[in-house]
Amino acid sequence: MGWKGAIRSVGAAVRAAERDAKRRQRELDRQQKEYGKMQELEQAAYEVDVYENHIEVIQSTHKECSPQIDWYKIALSKQPTAPKRSNDNEKEARQFLNNYSPGFIDRFFKREETKRELLSLKITEAIVSDESTFNSNVFRWEKDKEEWRENVGIAKALLEGEAEAKISTIDNLQPFSEISNLGSSLSIAVYDNGFLEATINVHGTEVVPNETKSLLKSGKLSVKSMPKSKFNEIYQDYVCSSALRVANELLSALPDNLVLVTAVDELLNSNTGHLEEAPILSVLVSRSTIEALNLQAIDPSDSMSNFVHNMSFKKTKGFSRVERIDLEKLGNDTISS
Repeated sequence: MGWKGAIRSVGAAVRAAERDAKRRQRELDRQQKEYGKMQELEQAAYEVDVYENHIEVIQSTHKECSPQIDWYKIALSKQPTAPKRSNDNEKEARQFLNNYSPGFIDRFFKREETKRELLSLKITEAIVSDESTFNSNVFRWEKDKEEWRENVGIAKALLEGEAEAKISTIDNLQPFSEISNLGSSLSIAVYDNGFLEATINVHGTEVVPNETKSLLKSGKLSVKSMPKSKFNEIYQDYVCSSALRVANELLSALPDNLVLVTAVDELLNSNTGHLEEAPILSVLVSRSTIEALNLQAIDPSDSMSNFVHNMSFKKTKGFSRVERIDLEKLGNDTISS
């Protein structure tokens, strides 16, 4: 598949594999338009559905991913074949003329010569049509050839580890729209050795609700403060799910075999009493490991044990600051795995 063809396939493929939580979210968005017409108990049920769906969505971001692009295949692809001239229309028109045999009516009204002139004119029109078709095919071929050159150039640059090609590819594919829709922001850095790190600012307190919503036996809405331990567990799953999704998207968009993802959020600095941005998860994700996981069934927080990672988390306290993984301190075997 070509570069632009790969881009066009991304949206369709993701929609086809869309998880149930996202489909349910769209249904709830449609219902929101009718919210004002609902009765009190219907509104209560809707509020709970929206709440539960949001929790499911933020804990299952890792279950979707854009299709993988085979840059090796693109780099080795052959130039599109030049079109050949065809005179099929002319042949058909000449055959009509050669096969023309005037009937009684044509002979009686002396229309034989006129009919032959018309059939000769059809031959001229067919020649023009064949030429027009050929020129159109050449025009499309020139465009396909230029796109092919672009595809191969990008593929070779990526396979050689060029940083600019990696950033350009990510900018064109835009694979992180769902992450940003949830409230996270993301930046990409490519180091001198070609290694790539994605930093996610997860904005946990904006994404994870601090209240729970449920229905009483009467059907009315119950809203309570979310217990701290429950908030922290949901928050941890959201962070780990987002990190897995980002890593998987990068490995699908690029030929790299290893990416580093670091999640950042505001933590209280006990020395200053102020909130400060700090890393809360830094995980080294290899292609071979993530491809071996059943992403539909894993617990995103538990899955971190499959990777080299730094994370300090307690249910009662939540995340603590960690250090970004320093690739220079890791052995070559770890980085190449």
